[in-house]
Amino acid sequence: MAVERFHIQVPNEVLDDLKYRLDHVRWPDQLADTGWERGTEISYLQSLISYWRDHFDWRAKESELNRFSQYRCKVDGIDVHFVHECGKGPNPIPIIITHGWPDSYTRYQKIIPLLTDPARYGGDPEDSFDVIVPSLPGFGFSSQPKQSGVNNFRVSELWAKLMTEELGYSKFAAAGGDVGSGVTRYLALNHPEHLIGIHLTDIGIIRNLMTAQDAELSDEDLQYKKSALAWIAQEGAYMSIQSTKPQTLAYGLSDSPVGLAAWIIEKFRTWSDCNGDLRRRFSEDELLTNIMIYWVTNTIGSSARIYYENTHSLPSMGSIEVPTGIALFPADILLPPKEWAVRNLNITRWTIMPRGGHFTAMEEPELLAEDIRTFYRSFRTKNKR
Repeated sequence: MAVERFHIQVPNEVLDDLKYRLDHVRWPDQLADTGWERGTEISYLQSLISYWRDHFDWRAKESELNRFSQYRCKVDGIDVHFVHECGKGPNPIPIIITHGWPDSYTRYQKIIPLLTDPARYGGDPEDSFDVIVPSLPGFGFSSQPKQSGVNNFRVSELWAKLMTEELGYSKFAAAGGDVGSGVTRYLALNHPEHLIGIHLTDIGIIRNLMTAQDAELSDEDLQYKKSALAWIAQEGAYMSIQSTKPQTLAYGLSDSPVGLAAWIIEKFRTWSDCNGDLRRRFSEDELLTNIMIYWVTNTIGSSARIYYENTHSLPSMGSIEVPTGIALFPADILLPPKEWAVRNLNITRWTIMPRGGHFTAMEEPELLAEDIRTFYRSFRTKNKR
């Protein structure tokens, strides 16, 4: 199908069903002397569910999301949902920005206007972008793949076709974090002729450092390996099950909104710069809007599958020659060793942010938007559509 406008309109029956489930929760117990160390803490979750049931207004959030220009089109048999907001400067650079798990395209909701219309926020209109933010296949309002093999590499191929064949951009920028970092790097690796540059907020888990012999590693690389092994042992249970048995997990999370919320909320608390207090970084409405996108589309199972696909079918990653900017937020997961990054990517900008965690654009949108604008400023010559 051609590119078509998309408008979110969740059926009333879906919302009525959700209300019934929130009204009839069967809660587990929790040991009196425990908190978050064993998983999502029950008193916080009960408070969030109470707000969800009695105060959260999905229709208001739906209307807010519908203010963005949203579209869908079929690319290689997958219906891809995306925001496409045009820049308001004299020569905007097109940029495709990719989210990860357990967030959604709303991860970048706050930075879209900062990038499309910098002058409105005290910036230079010369720094404007045409911003494209897709939903990954199997996430949110994109369709769920019917066949296996839709991994980071395959998604990058979809994005290349979306940008060039569907939207008509011959040269463009790309950015992302989490799954979006891997997708962006494959895009640069396999389509350097189309990429102006790439901007990343993480490099994920660097597997070749994990499997290397200690004697082969520099001090910095060895410290990363030790930290990564400790993190996986303590925090990697979600990754293990989503990489091996995502279908089993999907039944419970697709059937219970409380289970879904617990699974997602724990990651927002652990991976963000909130120092154990989610309210320092996210409003209840922000958290629940993201959770709702998983619930109303029934995509928690299909989103988890990308971990399986990346574990079982992802091709190896080579060295990237496209100019690369990296902005690291101090509370993020497993900050990459700079030595490794310089060896494997064409690093032209390396920024250590003063604060922020894994959900970069939700936590510190101004810092991220400014770093993206600064990185791409030197490439602004004649990057026209």
